[in-house]
Formats: sequence, structure tokens, C-alpha cells
Amino acid sequence: MGIFQLIDYVGIDVVSFIMNVMNPFLPDEDLHSDLLDKMIGLGVKGGQYSDGSQKDGFLKYEKGKIIAVYDPGTKSYVNSTELKDKCDKYLGTLPSSLIPWKAAVKVKDKDAAFGKIFDEMISMDTAGSKLAVEYGRRSDAIGKKLVADKVANSVEDVNTVLLTGFFHAYGPVNGYFH
Repeated sequence: MGIFQLIDYVGIDVVSFIMNVMNPFLPDEDLHSDLLDKMIGLGVKGGQYSDGSQKDGFLKYEKGKIIAVYDPGTKSYVNSTELKDKCDKYLGTLPSSLIPWKAAVKVKDKDAAFGKIFDEMISMDTAGSKLAVEYGRRSDAIGKKLVADKVANSVEDVNTVLLTGFFHAYGPVNGYFH
């Protein structure tokens, strides 16, 4: 599950509310999102129906599968295959050592497996690898700051929350991207 699917799952309005609650406790951060505000203003909120099925949000779902992505500019959904092709071209090749998420969560020696992927990403010169490395560095720094500011008790606690509550395959506070 990617970040936008997770936001849809929780609800765009709920994520925005959580960010607003957290913002005062992170004085060096601005957790406000103009995009979330725009989506809420357009009435696109995601979330769950009472039967547990997914409401459309950033992504449009059909029988639990993603079929389109919302474009706030046109106020309509764009076929996800068309968008995927454009994104893949822009982002560039994936690391050859990449492990699909469903397999990655089951890897026994995650440090070795993810270290190989991270090394490869750091050495690549694609838009996707640069974004991923920056995301890794930022996640690591934010997690460490949560501990330093005593919002979290330890790096292990931050990683545990993200591994178990946010379905990360690997703890983002790992010092790998420092």
C-alpha cells in the first residue's frame, strides 16, 4: 500500500486532522498540505464505507483494485495505466535488487536486503532514485527528531509504529541515508 492509498484508507479529512493536531508539537515542520485541503474542498475524501469497502479518494477503486487517479486540476479521474506509463518514464528504471512490498515484509535479514537496495538507489542517477533517497534521508531525520524532542521514547518505537501501524516494510529510522 502506497502513501496515497493509505491516506485514502484512513480518509483524506482524517489525515488532515491528524496533521493539524501534530503540527504544534513539531515546531520545525509544517505538516499542512494544500493538496489535502484542495481534495477536501472538492469533496474527495476517501475513507471506508460501513461494509469496509474503500471510498474513492486520491485513487478510484473498482472491486478493491485501483483503476484511476484523481486529478484536482480537471476534477476527474485519470486512467491509472496511462498515468503509470508517464510516471515510469519520468522516474526511470527501478533498482535491480528491488523486492516487491509483499515479499519485502517477509524477508528475514532486512538489513542486508534493504542495504543492497539502498546502495543501488544511492548510486543511480534517475529522478526516482533521487526522490527515494531524499525521502529516506528525510524520514530518518524526522524519526530521530521525534526521539530528540521526546515525542517518541526511542528510534525502535518510531520504527515499530511505522512497521506495524503504517505497514512499512523496513523501519525508516535506520541511519542508512544520513
